[in-house]
Amino acid sequence: MSTQDGDDNASPLRDAQLMARAQMALFFAAANIIAALLIVGSLMTSLPSTTLFIWVGSVVTVNLGALHVARTQAITNVGRSGRMVPTWFLVGDIVLRAAVWLSLPLYYFPSLDPASQLVTASLISGLGIAALGLVVIPACVNGWLASFTAGLCFALFTANDAMPFLNKLQILFTLGVAVVGVFAVARWAFRQLQSNADMGSASESASLLLQEYEQRGVGWLWQVDAENRVTYISSRMTALLGRPASALLGHSLPSLLGGHAELGRILLERQAFNSLEMELKTARGPRWISIAGDPIVDTADRFEGFRGVGSDITEIRHTQERLTHLANMDVLSGLPNRGRVRQLLGESLRAAVTSNVPCAIMFLDLDGFKPVNDTFGHPKGDAVLQAVAKRLCEQVGPDGHVGRRGGDEFAIVVTDAQSRKQVELLAGAIIKSVAEPYMIDQTEIRIGVSIGCAFGPIDGATVDDLILKADLALYQAKDAGRGVAKYFSAELQFEQDDRMQMENDLRQAIASHQFHLMFQPLVSAKTQSLVGFEALIRWNHPKRGLVPPPVFIPVAEEAGLMGAIGEWVIDEACRAIATWPEPLTMAINISPKQIILPALPNVVSQALSRYKLPGNRIELEVTEGVFLGDENATLDVLKRLRALGVGIALDDFGTGYSSIGYLNKAVFHKLKIDGSFVRAAGTRPENVAIIQSIVQLAKSFRMNVTAEGVETAEDFERMRDLGVDTIQGYLFGKPLSFERANQMVIGIGNKKKAG
Repeated sequence: MSTQDGDDNASPLRDAQLMARAQMALFFAAANIIAALLIVGSLMTSLPSTTLFIWVGSVVTVNLGALHVARTQAITNVGRSGRMVPTWFLVGDIVLRAAVWLSLPLYYFPSLDPASQLVTASLISGLGIAALGLVVIPACVNGWLASFTAGLCFALFTANDAMPFLNKLQILFTLGVAVVGVFAVARWAFRQLQSNADMGSASESASLLLQEYEQRGVGWLWQVDAENRVTYISSRMTALLGRPASALLGHSLPSLLGGHAELGRILLERQAFNSLEMELKTARGPRWISIAGDPIVDTADRFEGFRGVGSDITEIRHTQERLTHLANMDVLSGLPNRGRVRQLLGESLRAAVTSNVPCAIMFLDLDGFKPVNDTFGHPKGDAVLQAVAKRLCEQVGPDGHVGRRGGDEFAIVVTDAQSRKQVELLAGAIIKSVAEPYMIDQTEIRIGVSIGCAFGPIDGATVDDLILKADLALYQAKDAGRGVAKYFSAELQFEQDDRMQMENDLRQAIASHQFHLMFQPLVSAKTQSLVGFEALIRWNHPKRGLVPPPVFIPVAEEAGLMGAIGEWVIDEACRAIATWPEPLTMAINISPKQIILPALPNVVSQALSRYKLPGNRIELEVTEGVFLGDENATLDVLKRLRALGVGIALDDFGTGYSSIGYLNKAVFHKLKIDGSFVRAAGTRPENVAIIQSIVQLAKSFRMNVTAEGVETAEDFERMRDLGVDTIQGYLFGKPLSFERANQMVIGIGNKKKAG
């Protein structure tokens, strides 16, 4: 059999062996001494009394000494502080006692009479079974049985022939059965001891860990019986509940924790659970705890209750709430951010579907806010945004939620929009409130707001759909002149669909060359002679027919198509002017979306090279809107164009944002007066004064002036008298096809030759 004792360093097992050895030591010593006395009794007539008494005294002394040592070691040599008893010492103790006991019987065995030999051999065989007292230490069992088996075999071998062979066989058989039985018991006993030691070690470790778990304040432990009555609860939990353990033991755990229904339901299911969070009312105020538990089942698979752990997660909950608040709130305004607005809209939309009470979403975009940042700086801009947020909250009150989408965009979720009139009144009040001046650090700032609104679930059954519809309405509000509120409608959806279709058509128009240029004459105010043309793009759609530029240019700008369209216009205009003689020039309109493209100067340079044109034959017209974006980038592109010799004209001067500050940047060579000023000059004297001021301003910067929209002789004479250099309008010609414009140029040339 295996006689593994375990590693010498396996302290729990060795401790268990030493303690079991001490418990069995008295039995083992008594067996040795009684057997020795029986030997003395049977051999009193055969051996000298002195010899027998000396031998039995030695047996008693050795065994009593070993008994004392075993009991002492079970006290002093166990535990973490105990010194380990080596295996060789334990086996040596057993072999020494076997040698002392066997010394006299084996020495005198050959000289004994047959009857005495039979008694002695039987006692040797019987004492071998005393190994049962050593089963906790297999090595000692081996040593004892080996000693007595060898001794018995020696005795029987040296016995005289007077002992019958059958008796010898019976004695050996008895010892053999005893050896097998003792080995089996020793194997079982050792395994049990080892298992108990392992369980004890694990239990001790678990106990220490649990003790540390509680002492360090990580959590607390609890246990209930099959009726959910508390049988154990940690002191930390009793302190949390503000009641002594005696007042908690025997009471229902769910009722102690505030009658928590979910806990009661889970305990009734008798299934393991984890991270069950609940709120407790305590003397220190509301506290949040999290508990977990496992069912206790005995070896017969009978349910005996639950045991588990718990912890106070109040601070964790507060931290999570703070993080959630930060994740859902806009830091600058303190309002719900874009993501949170989306959640609030989803909640309101679900409530609207359930209750049949519509909700509404308003998207707000501040008008004129960018110049505030550019003029007064971002700190004042931030202060304005905070003031706007405050005014919006005051206007909405408890009827909805105000949020900030980012930048200068806000959103309002109206939870009860059953009265469309009330929503419209709210929008009007918001527009009026936001338009009131803001005093920021003694600086008065004025802005406006445009509002787009959609109703759910009437305009959209999903959050994404409602957001899209509100965006469309906001776009319409911005397009309608700002400072207004627009509401989504089927017509608006149709316009959006039509806009999307136009965008797709524009992409095809570029590929299939559906665009062409028209050319409107430019005439000298002094001589009324032709000085050039302005190239005007036209789109002849295969189904829509002729689409005006004010219709498709904004769509192309939003779709990012102006780069490709503008490049085609520049190339076509250069090709046309290249066929006409100098000093005729070609004016080309440049979109604000196109002017910010860094590649524009290269496009112009390549077109000039392609048609072998000097730069002064081309004049690029830009509106004041080009300065609403990145001013530095725009000026850089304009200066690069001027370096090519290309003229830069400021179109529609006086109708947009003030541009006087840009006139001294040395990039413009011409100002163009919008046709609305020209046509109204005949009836409004103030327009004459405005035009006169523009001409004087241009002359001070050494710029030429062109008047657009000249339709009558009176308009022409008035503009000429005011000092305008160039005239453009129906009086001198409508936009012409290339063929008609070419005929005009040829006709003028022929007249000059004829003259």
